[in-house]
Amino acid sequence: MSGRTVVAIVAALGLVALGGCGEKPQASSFKQGKYQGKPDTPPWDNAPLAYTSNSVNKWTKGDQKSWTDEIKTRNKFQNEYVRIGD
Repeated sequence: MSGRTVVAIVAALGLVALGGCGEKPQASSFKQGKYQGKPDTPPWDNAPLAYTSNSVNKWTKGDQKSWTDEIKTRNKFQNEYVRIGD
């Protein structure tokens, strides 16, 4: 390889390396006071998780009361004082 080829390859690699240093904007345009992300839904509008088969009260999608009951039951079983019999 000639010296010019080596210099050209090194210069090309340098330009490629510097190309990764740029930062692209993450939002198309900023609007003051406006949320631009995906809107959140209430947690009871989600389907119950598949791995909670040992759960006492599986909640029904869209039913806030059944979801609240499930959370209360889960918290009761995760309480260390109740679990060890204090």
